[in-house]
Amino acid sequence: MCLIEPNAFLISILIILAIWDVIWKLIALWKSARNNQFGWFICIAIFNTVGILPIIYILTHRNKTETEQPKVGTDA
Repeated sequence: MCLIEPNAFLISILIILAIWDVIWKLIALWKSARNNQFGWFICIAIFNTVGILPIIYILTHRNKTETEQPKVGTDA
């Protein structure tokens, strides 16, 4: 009976990591698609890095997306 407990623990850890990865991957895929960055989109979609690559993308490209948005109501 002792062998069942580590397997259940391992399965729960794997499920948590899978959910973690899917959440970060979807956010990064959405942002890379909106920014027309096809290379990042493909890399994030193909490689499973347990959320590390999507987090790196989001952190390195967050200021760029905030500054490129046009301001509404200003005359250019």
